[in-house]
Amino acid sequence: MTSKKHIYILNGPNLNLLGVRETHIYGILTLDDIASNCKALIEKFDLSIDFFQSNHEGQLIDWIQQAREHANAIIINPAAYTHTSIAILDALKCYDGIVVEVHLSNIAEREEFRKHSYTSLRADKVIAGLGEKGYEVAIEYIASKLLT
Repeated sequence: MTSKKHIYILNGPNLNLLGVRETHIYGILTLDDIASNCKALIEKFDLSIDFFQSNHEGQLIDWIQQAREHANAIIINPAAYTHTSIAILDALKCYDGIVVEVHLSNIAEREEFRKHSYTSLRADKVIAGLGEKGYEVAIEYIASKLLT
């Protein structure tokens, strides 16, 4: 790991469709817009980020495992895997850095099946319902922990 603190931002299935998918729930920004906002924000801090998205559970797990050697923190929006993936939870449990779970919508106010989060069992912080600002809050939280 380099001396600069590094964050992996991991995004799960269907988040590549932000901006066109259920805009009344997820907003009009694309995932590229969110990535650009995150990259602009980290310029305030002595941090670097890698921003990833996959529709495949195994790829997300591979990135979590890779983060063990390359990242001081993970921001993860596991999307639908939040509610189903014990495998992602197990991978996160093997990671020693900071984990922040982010959701664009407030999952507690949605369908019953969305109210349970496996990944929150390992998260140091959960941010939900702030839209794209949730990613920014996550970066600021991690910066406050890593840079103090």
